[in-house]
Amino acid sequence: MSLTSFSHARLPTTLEVDVLDEFGQVRRQAIAAERALTLYLNKREIVTLMTLGADPEALVVGYLRNQGLLPSVEDLEAVQVDWEVEAAAVVTRRLPDDMETRLGQRTVTTGCGQGTVFGRLLDTTSLQRMPETRLSQSVLYALLERLGDYNETYRNAGAVHGCALCRQAEVLDFVEDVGRHNAVDTLAGRQWLETSETQGCDIFYTTGRLTSEMVLKVAQMGISVLVSRSGVTQKGVELAERFGVLLIARAKGRHFQAINAGERLELDAMPARRPGDRQQR
Repeated sequence: MSLTSFSHARLPTTLEVDVLDEFGQVRRQAIAAERALTLYLNKREIVTLMTLGADPEALVVGYLRNQGLLPSVEDLEAVQVDWEVEAAAVVTRRLPDDMETRLGQRTVTTGCGQGTVFGRLLDTTSLQRMPETRLSQSVLYALLERLGDYNETYRNAGAVHGCALCRQAEVLDFVEDVGRHNAVDTLAGRQWLETSETQGCDIFYTTGRLTSEMVLKVAQMGISVLVSRSGVTQKGVELAERFGVLLIARAKGRHFQAINAGERLELDAMPARRPGDRQQR
């Protein structure tokens, strides 16, 4: 892939403001940045994304990829982000044949900030059921421990979600943004732009809910294990069963809830049950 024009318009993910605390003291506090970025595809306005601005080029490329509006990374000619006008201009050699149909059909998802999926959310005939990656309990625990070192913006300012591409217990790439859908799109964009070492990734982690949108995007990336510290929705479970995605919900410490596991999850590190622990049903 050779782009004729590509900006590098990254901005700091936090800024400081004065806050008054419960003791009546004024102090400086880091807060998460939130910036509007309007995406134009071949001069056509597509959407306005609210983002930290940490990797805007990867975000807009991943967004177009996951919406089916960019058929191939080889079609990219230019990606330019200009924060003075809060715009991202993407130029491609061709557009999808069904672009007008996709733009005319929108599903407002449950993503933070109300994500929008163009086209029919479940019209994913090109996606096939994926190879069923196996996961061991001990690897899951090791991964959860390592992920704690990657949420720098959340530790400093809160108000963000994080997503990661992993190879078993190894964290290959980690992104934080205002919404989890932005974080997953940025990772998808980095994959296509070859700016992350994500060969062989087989686990996707998110701090957000396991909704239909999250399952669909991870399936589009060819990953069949999706882990979250949060819960799962009905449609998320339905799509996971359809595409062969193993869901690990409410994964914190030594606790988790596996859905669609079958024989793919090896329970090799079961913690001792403490007195008073409630039997899971």
